[in-house]
Amino acid sequence: MSVAPIIHAIQERLRGAEYTDLAIPFKVAGVEFAFTAAMRGHDGRALDLVLVVDTTTGDFGDRVGASVRQRVEALSRALDVTGSRYVVTVILAGAVLVEGIEVLSETCRVLLVEGVALDDQGRPAGEVAHRQLDDCIRVLLPLTLPAHLAQSQNGSGPALEQLIRALPASTDSALVAAVIAASIDGEQAVIDTISQMINAAFQSDLGVKQS
Repeated sequence: MSVAPIIHAIQERLRGAEYTDLAIPFKVAGVEFAFTAAMRGHDGRALDLVLVVDTTTGDFGDRVGASVRQRVEALSRALDVTGSRYVVTVILAGAVLVEGIEVLSETCRVLLVEGVALDDQGRPAGEVAHRQLDDCIRVLLPLTLPAHLAQSQNGSGPALEQLIRALPASTDSALVAAVIAASIDGEQAVIDTISQMINAAFQSDLGVKQS
């Protein structure tokens, strides 16, 4: 089965973010599931399960909204049966599907990729196209903030300084630093860090000694 250029571009970008391909079809709770492509994250994103759906030329019924919805719902039930903690993301690449797709967001995270200009090798054609693709799947990519950027026209300073200045004065600086550091490892790492700091604050207020 040939892979559409936009699917190839998405897979290459996610591989660059340390996602790995799953064989199609893959099994969950003894049931086989087939989509255009499937990928799994690692380290801080180890619980990310990404389904890539070619809505223009894809097989497995990926061009039919109702079929996509039914398979995603069946996969969600199978993951529940196994007690899996995977967070499912569906990337719809190509033509916009209408039938049955509007309810997908109740089951999983849904991302849309369309209109990205590709070169003759199936890669984003230029910096603008690269940014457009990244923007479409930003939630799956690691957050990387440069330590320093060139001064903006109004002399407002590096990105991190701008971010900190934009926060309310009452914001806990230790929390901000911890969240920024954890963001490199993904969404779950940020959630875990915030939870740990909140728990530590409660224990401190209650006079509970940390072990």
